[in-house]
Amino acid sequence: MMASSTAAQGTPGTGTLLGHPKGLYILFFAEMWERFSYYGMRALLVLYLTKHFLMSDEESGLIYGAYTSLVYITPVIGGYLADHYLGQRKAVLFGGILIAVGHLLLGFEGGGGRDAFALDMFWTALAFIIVGTGFLKANISAIVGQLYPRDDVRRDPAYTIFYMGINLGGMLGPIACGILGETVGWSWGFGAAAAGMLLGIVVFVLGKPLLLGRGEPVEPERLRARVAGPVSQEWVIYVASILSVGAFALLLQNHQAVGWLLIACGGAVVSYLLWEAGARMDRIDRDRIFAALFLLALNPLFWALFEQAGSSLNLFTDRHVDRSILGIDVPASVFQSVNSAFIILLAPLFAGLWVMLGRRGLEPSTPAKFGLALIQVGLGFLALVWGAQWAGIDNPTPVIFIFLIYLLHTTGELCLSPVGLSAMSKLSLPRMISLMMGVWFLATAAGDFIAGLIAANIGALSEGSTDPMRVTLSVYGSVGWFGIGVGVAVLLVAPLVRRLMHLDLLKDDDAVAGRPELAEPQAAGVRPALKD
Repeated sequence: MMASSTAAQGTPGTGTLLGHPKGLYILFFAEMWERFSYYGMRALLVLYLTKHFLMSDEESGLIYGAYTSLVYITPVIGGYLADHYLGQRKAVLFGGILIAVGHLLLGFEGGGGRDAFALDMFWTALAFIIVGTGFLKANISAIVGQLYPRDDVRRDPAYTIFYMGINLGGMLGPIACGILGETVGWSWGFGAAAAGMLLGIVVFVLGKPLLLGRGEPVEPERLRARVAGPVSQEWVIYVASILSVGAFALLLQNHQAVGWLLIACGGAVVSYLLWEAGARMDRIDRDRIFAALFLLALNPLFWALFEQAGSSLNLFTDRHVDRSILGIDVPASVFQSVNSAFIILLAPLFAGLWVMLGRRGLEPSTPAKFGLALIQVGLGFLALVWGAQWAGIDNPTPVIFIFLIYLLHTTGELCLSPVGLSAMSKLSLPRMISLMMGVWFLATAAGDFIAGLIAANIGALSEGSTDPMRVTLSVYGSVGWFGIGVGVAVLLVAPLVRRLMHLDLLKDDDAVAGRPELAEPQAAGVRPALKD
């Protein structure tokens, strides 16, 4: 019990802040700046493609979907490499450096239009960000979970706090990068994103002591071993990752290949998890993996609808919405900050709500929260459709309905995303935690790719129509009702899935990596050999 308490509270000289290990806030700020760079760039991406490179809505939607999906495929690989070789801390640092390089390269605009050299720089820049995110995204989330015992009641609030850091960056990024990019110059917006990522690296490096040794390499001696002449195993991983940038740059230009890659990765991961469940797990852990797979299957459905924000909804806001607020014509990209602003305002309320309901035995289960999330994302689209019809199809849609769709999508997100991250850490075996975090982001990748297909379909239909606004609203109405229908079905089966989670049997595992009684820090997701 004393060891568990020490693990939870931190070693002498570190202590806690607001009841949580101080390392949580280092991860909070590092992820905040990374998300500043990501969401700032994302707010400009489709507008940059259509206005600077003069691409069609269909083409830009496909590129957006390919990019955002690849950003969430690579964490599966990054999670594996961190679990077995690098450790989470080194992986996060390396990933941050690659992301910063990518954003710096995005600052090269060229002459606009189909400038071949500028396009090559653009593909290379996005590929650097993709590879870097693979190392950073899943692993920084895994370190959060490793700061707490497995049965610690603070885990859900910790992920909510962490998620607020994500969204503080997500709010500030589109405002800073969007205003600079759309009013001063594209390179200024992308340059601001690069500066944000560099600040994240600085915070993470300076805050290393507060991580309490979490996320270090599994076998440091093996990582330093020479495997290619004078080159260590660690540097082989780094060099190979940089060389992979070229492959991802080619993938970005072929969305069909990305689709097949998603199918292949998804099939391989699900097959592996089913094999693990059948061959290496007892009944309780097997049931938990089945519950996790159910939640993972809902993840793409939610994000396919939610991620219209950066593509079709961004273009809709730019072209069909009255964006005047207090006499100021607000750039469309700035509205990408609204979702994150709502999360900052509402996340503490949701965290408190779950605690209050939990004390009364009324808190919805994790699968029920997923069902509520799908219902709310569907309602958001229907609210926008109703608002546009109320104002008249021939008139600009009042900006209040953009705020309303983001409000409903935000409440849906708070029912799914931080809850899902926490569920993956609870339902995973310690030796698989980074892999499961990676699989969570792989499912998100599938949703982003489908979102790109939806946006591309809207673009293709609009180009052949005399009334593109009506086309967009028609698709939004269809996907809105679809989300509500699936959400209701999930609520009906939620009690069964909750039983598979066996939450009443969760306990902290003495073999969880990174605990002080193991004599040396280990990487999250690794089960060290127990002493006799």
